[in-house]
Amino acid sequence: MNRPIGFFDSGIGGVSLLPAAEALLPFESICYIADHAYSPYGEKPLNVVLNRARVITEKLLQFNCKLIVLACNTATTQIIDQLRAEFPVSFVGIEPAIKPAAIATKTGKVGVLATKGTLESELFHQSVTEHGSGIDIVPQIGKGLVTCVEGGKREDQATKELLKSHLAPMIDKGIDTLVLGCTHYPFLIKTIRQILPTGVTIIDNSQAIANQIQRLLEKEKKLAGKDSVKKRQFYSTQKENNLGLFTSAPVEYLPL
Repeated sequence: MNRPIGFFDSGIGGVSLLPAAEALLPFESICYIADHAYSPYGEKPLNVVLNRARVITEKLLQFNCKLIVLACNTATTQIIDQLRAEFPVSFVGIEPAIKPAAIATKTGKVGVLATKGTLESELFHQSVTEHGSGIDIVPQIGKGLVTCVEGGKREDQATKELLKSHLAPMIDKGIDTLVLGCTHYPFLIKTIRQILPTGVTIIDNSQAIANQIQRLLEKEKKLAGKDSVKKRQFYSTQKENNLGLFTSAPVEYLPL
């Protein structure tokens, strides 16, 4: 039986990781839980995020998931070590891509657009210390952007104006590289490119996450075979949601 890879996020954001993962691992089944009932995690207290992550991890294990992707920068930077200590399953987390940005930048000026929780986390500051030496990191809280994506308003004028207000301080500092530090933000790339100066490199973690999933499954000898029956299951913890706008698979209500 092809046991699924579990993904969870506070909402739609983690879906942005799926194209790269499914391209690299075409035979793997996916089980995705969007915790819309408690979205967004970036504005929730640490104890709330941890408790929700525990509940959803337990449900994904009940669904027989062989590996879990914590598809949320906020949750990864704050609680993934706790989850790894508590649960008998491998986790893949996601955090702002400071290292590849430091390699990519030519001017030494890197913008990081992320949630408040991510930018204030110890893991983020460790990453900056470890990989950002000699680099001018320009952080910016993307307040309100998760709500824009969740509301299906990716290309609305109000969303564009909000993005302009967030990107302006980084543009003024002369960044040549922008790190998208939230899995919701890749859904805004089209609009972001319209605002950024020509030549600014945009970096997200989707390919790196896909590579890490593959490495772990190979290490644990859990890769799906070519004859596996692939399934794609999507759930939301809230009845009213827009997850269906981002996937062709049916979305089921999962009260947790």
